[in-house]
Amino acid sequence: MSQFALLPQGQVEAADRVRNMVHQMDLEGFGNCTNTGACEVECPKGISIENIARMNREYLKASITA
Repeated sequence: MSQFALLPQGQVEAADRVRNMVHQMDLEGFGNCTNTGACEVECPKGISIENIARMNREYLKASITA
């Protein structure tokens, strides 16, 4: 889902999307993603560290602007 952050048309709902995504991850017990690589190794969907880092940046930005 973090690939949507790269699309200009995805910017309108970017903050809501990332907040909802992190909320759902919390509900499913994924825990916090880090940029250390442990998330990438343990991710059941095989999400790359680049996308995890992008999601973390988008979440931080959404948290600040909320």
